[in-house]
Amino acid sequence: MDKDDKTVAPVDDASGEAGKRRRTTRDASRKMMEDRPREQSDWEEKIIQVRRVTKVVKGGKKLSFRAVVAVGNGKGQVGVGVGKSAEVVGAIQKGVVDAKKSMVSVPMTGATIPHQVIGCQGSTRILMKPATKGTGIIAGGAVRAVLELAGVGDVLAKCLGSRSPLNVARGTIDGLTQLRTFEEVSRLRGISIRQMLN
Repeated sequence: MDKDDKTVAPVDDASGEAGKRRRTTRDASRKMMEDRPREQSDWEEKIIQVRRVTKVVKGGKKLSFRAVVAVGNGKGQVGVGVGKSAEVVGAIQKGVVDAKKSMVSVPMTGATIPHQVIGCQGSTRILMKPATKGTGIIAGGAVRAVLELAGVGDVLAKCLGSRSPLNVARGTIDGLTQLRTFEEVSRLRGISIRQMLN
C-alpha cells in the first residue's frame, strides 16, 4: 500500500461543533461576569498587626497566626477584631468578622470629637482631645488606623502606658464609646444646652 492510498477516518463534525458552542457559551458567561458592576462595600479594613503565635501541646509546638483588624465605614462606625488561624488569610478573615460584631458608633462635632477622653485597656491609656479644623489626625500606629476608619478628621491623641497594638486599638475603642454630644448630655440632665454651658 502506497503512502498516497492511506484512508483517513471521517471526523464527526457534530462533536466539534458542540465543543465550539460550549466554549463560546462559557466565554460569553465569563465576559458577562467581568462586565457586571461589582457591589461597592462601604466597609474598609485595615490590618493593625499580624503575629505568629505558638501553643505548646503534647507533641511539641503548634504554630498559628493572629491578626488584629480594624473595620469602619468612615461615617462614625468602627470596630476592632482578632482572628487566629493556621494561615494568615484565614486569620484576617476571622478578624474582620469579629470586628463587624463589635461595632461602636462615634458621635462627632463636625470632623472632630466632642470632648477630651481617656480610653483604657489593660495598662494602656489613650488620651484623645478635640482639634481645630485642618489639624488632621495627630496620632500614631493603631490609634490612627481606628480614628481614620471611624471618619474622625481632626484629633490629637497620645498613647500612655503600654504600646501593645491590640491594647492600643481596644483602648481607642473604649475611649470612643465614652464620647457624648452636648445634646445627649443635656437630654439626660433635663436641662437646655444654654443652661448646661453657663
